[in-house]
Parts: sequence; C-alpha cells; structure tokens
Amino acid sequence: MIPTTPVVVKDGIANPAPLGLCAFGMTTVLLNIHNAGFYEMNTMILGMGIFYGGLAQVIAGVIEAKKNNTFGLTAFTSYGFFWLSLVGLIVMPKLGWGTKPTEGAMVAYLSIWGFFTFCLFFGTLKLNRALQFVFASLTVLFALLAIGDATGNKDITKLAGYEGIICGLSAIYTGIAGVLNEVYGRVVLPIGSVESK
Repeated sequence: MIPTTPVVVKDGIANPAPLGLCAFGMTTVLLNIHNAGFYEMNTMILGMGIFYGGLAQVIAGVIEAKKNNTFGLTAFTSYGFFWLSLVGLIVMPKLGWGTKPTEGAMVAYLSIWGFFTFCLFFGTLKLNRALQFVFASLTVLFALLAIGDATGNKDITKLAGYEGIICGLSAIYTGIAGVLNEVYGRVVLPIGSVESK
C-alpha cells in the first residue's frame, strides 16, 4: 500500500536531499556512459565532477548539517569531495602536480570508497527502499570498478559502466521523487518508505 501522507517541511529550511541526489546521479550516469565505452574521458565529465557532482553535493551536505541530519551531511559532503578528488586524480598529474596513480593505488581508492558506501548502506535500512537501492548499487559499482582495475579486465569495467548508469538513474529518480512529492503534497513517485517499528 502506497502512503498518501503529504510531505511537510517542518523547520523552514528546504530539503537539500533532492539536489544532492540529482547531482550525484547525473554525474554518475555521465561518467559511467564513459566507463561503458561510449566516449572518452573529457572535460564534460570533469566539469560535472567539479561543479555539480562535487560542489553541489557539498552544499547539500552543509544544508543537511543545518537540518541536523548526520547521515545526509556525511553522505553528501563525502561524495561531493569524492568527485572533487577523482577530478584531482585525473587532472593533477597533467598539471605536473604529482604522478598518475598506479592501478594498485586506484584499486585502494575505489575499495575504500566501496567499503565506506557499504557502511552507509546500513543507515539506509531506516530510511527508504529507494535509498537502499542507490547505496547497494553504488557499493556494487565501486567493487566492479576496483576489480576491473585490479585485473585489467576491460569487460568488467564496461559492465561497471552499465551498472553505474543504473545506479545513477536510481539516484536521479529518488531526487526527483523528493521534489515532486513535496511540490504536490502527496506521493507522486514512491520511494518505498520504511515503516518505523
């Protein structure tokens, strides 16, 4: 049964989660279209990584702090800085600010982000099914990317690309659901609310 309770903003501060989810989701989709082999790494991805995936998520996380939401603060600021650090790993060697990370270094980088995401997944068990899917699929994405780098198997990286597109689209869906459900004051797009016990 889909709940029809209106979404109410109680503290006078707009909900930053849709911004953070859309910023994460859209940037993830675009990067993973590259990982799936449809185009090369380019400034479109880097620009999205800095300004939308990066800065917009950090802003969303700061607003979550104002709303006293520790999960939102931790997730959005962390993934915002993930995107900024990923762009740094790509751009800094080209600027002569250090050497390009080795495959082993990238495996460590992707693995620790996968572990972090897996830990946050347990927080979603008290939130909603849509976020559970986002974090579970993101954990799988980091694992596939790490395995792809560890083995040098381009097919695994390509598979990660397709899985990452699904992950990103799920985050966009969850973000847009947050906007539309609030605007219409009812459930337009269900997110599978978890019944509190």
